[in-house]
Order: sequence, then C-alpha cells, then structure tokens
Amino acid sequence: MHRPFLFTFAGLLTLLMSCAVSTPGRTETESMETPAGNQDLELWIGQMLMVGFRGTELHEGEPFLEVVRDLNLGGVVLFDYDVPSRSPVRNISSSLQLSRLTTQLQSAARVPLLIATDQEGGKVARLKQKHGFPATLSAAELGLRDDESLTRSSAREIGNTLVELGINLNFAPVLDLASNPENPIIAALERSYGPDSDQVVRHGRWTIEEFHKKGLLSAVKHFPGHGSSRDDSHLGLPDVTLQWNPGELEPFRRLIQEELPDLVMTAHLYNASWDPEYPATLSRKVVDALLRQDLGFGGVIISDDMQMGAIVENYTLEKGIQRAVEAGIDILLFANNSSYDPEIASRAFKILRDLVARGILSPDRIQASYLRISKLKEKLIK
Repeated sequence: MHRPFLFTFAGLLTLLMSCAVSTPGRTETESMETPAGNQDLELWIGQMLMVGFRGTELHEGEPFLEVVRDLNLGGVVLFDYDVPSRSPVRNISSSLQLSRLTTQLQSAARVPLLIATDQEGGKVARLKQKHGFPATLSAAELGLRDDESLTRSSAREIGNTLVELGINLNFAPVLDLASNPENPIIAALERSYGPDSDQVVRHGRWTIEEFHKKGLLSAVKHFPGHGSSRDDSHLGLPDVTLQWNPGELEPFRRLIQEELPDLVMTAHLYNASWDPEYPATLSRKVVDALLRQDLGFGGVIISDDMQMGAIVENYTLEKGIQRAVEAGIDILLFANNSSYDPEIASRAFKILRDLVARGILSPDRIQASYLRISKLKEKLIK
C-alpha cells in the first residue's frame, strides 16, 4: 500500500530554501523585482494555498501538476463528487486509483503537499463504502453511543485508511455543538457529537489522539462554532448574532489548551458581537484576537472554502483574500467544488503577490504563515 510522504525537518528546510519558483508568464528579471526576494516570497505565497481540482489520474504534462510544481502549492483537497457538473466521480473512485493519484501529486511537488479530505464519517465521508472503502459511523451516532472504545476504533480505522492511501490531513473532527437540531449543515447531516460541550470534547479528544497515532493531521472545525446557525454558509452568509452562545467556544478552547488540534478551520459566519463588519473568517477580532490571543492557538489556521456563497456573494476574490490574510488566516482553501475555476490557484497566487507589491500586505505577514505551515509539515515525520 502507498505510504505517506515522509521527510526530515532538515530535509524540508533544504527543499523550502532551495526551491526555484517559476511563475507562468513572468521573466527571470520581472520575478527578481518582487519584494523580499522573489523566490522566498513566492514560495511563502504558494505554501498558503490549498486547492481542489478535477481528475482521478494526473499524468506528466497535466495542467494541474504544472500548477503544483510552478506555484509550489501548499496543499490539495480531494472530493468524491463534483458538485458543479453533478458528476459522481471527481478525485476518488477506488483505493488503487486514489493511492496512484496521491503518489502522482507528491511526485510533482517540490515541497511535500498537504493532501486533505473530509472523512468525518457517516454522511460526510469522501471515501465511501460503494467505492470499496470501510463503512464509517457519523459523529452523531458516536455521540449517542458515547463509547470511548467505539469512537477510538472508528477514528483509528479512518486514520489508517487515509494514511495508507497517501492522505495526510483530515478536516475532522467537527467540534460544533448540535445546539440547533434543525441546522441544515451540522445537525441535519449528523456531523456533531451532540449538544453538550463535555461530550464533544471527549469524542474530539479521542478522535484526534487516534489520528495522531496513525500520523494523520487533524483540522478541527468550524471555529468559533457553526452549530447554532439556521442557514448553510455554502449558499450565503449565516447571521448567528441572536443564536450563538459562548458555550460553543468550549470544545475549541479546551482542546487547544491540551495542544491537540494541528489546524483550526474557521467558519463563514457573521455575528455582530464578534465583529460588526466582517464574518469570522475575515475578521481580525475573531481570528487573531479570539483564536490566536485569547485561546492561545499557535498552529495553522485554515479558512473554510473561500468559494462558498458566504464569501463570494459579499466580497470580490481580491477583497476576500486580503481580509482573510489580514485577519490571520494561514492557508486559504479553494475547494473548487461550489463552482469550478481551473485558474483559481494562479489567480489567488497573483492576487497575494500583488497585495504585497502594493504594500497592502507585508512580506513579514506572509512569512509568518509560511513558518507555521513549515512547522506543521514537520509533524508528518515518523
């Protein structure tokens, strides 16, 4: 079976410092004029991007492999279903195919990739039983049974499956409380362990611990709590000002205190009590002040999909990217599965580069994210 891409931290640093970044459409002279040293800055920018793509196999010469290589892309996200085309096949169709795909991706990368998916269990599982993968239990079912051995064995099997197939990051567990039983995107899809924060903390802890034993990185979501929302952020921007309560922070606060989450994923939610102007992902008051400073999270912060309705219906691509990075986001996720843009990685890369060139974002701000991402990738050492 395929094994995860392993590397020493010294080897990673050597790769990161020696990568020669080639940006399509730019000459050597133009590239050298970029502030902070073009190769350093462009490497840092590329590492901040995680992108979805179409294809179950990527052979040499495929455009997306060139994107991975030329932009020094930090990560990719895999799906089984292509939403825009309503196609039942996107990146995942069998274990053999998936193992081959992750090998092709890592072979194209100059810097080891984060290869991510959403394998929460139950209704949200990209590796489905119909494609030959093990059946999984939902978080709601695990919370209902409230059995440590069952939750641990479930997480262990998920971790083993993903790592053996070359996936090194799982967007799980969900730490949202099932505080609104009619929530269309959390409770209705059985993604929460339950309405009680103690219960969510227990199951979240057991799950992350088992992922770590398998060498799998974990991204907890959706900070600072999506469980009370009435609307789906894929479609628009939910306003939780009247529904959200501080108890929804507790699972994040407590597991961060235990230094368990590798990444935290932000939610595209508006709450006037957090920030009267910006939703959580774009809010410095939420990302930097609350998550970084108050809760003390020093790891990598990743946005939820920047192409979801909550963002694209209210902000241009440039403004969304600018505000997210200013807020403190380290990895910008473009799942490319709400709408599909084959140029999204290059567009986001150029926007970030231009924001630095114009003095809107500082090279130091970009470097800070790059250093956190580099430290995160060090965890993949076995």
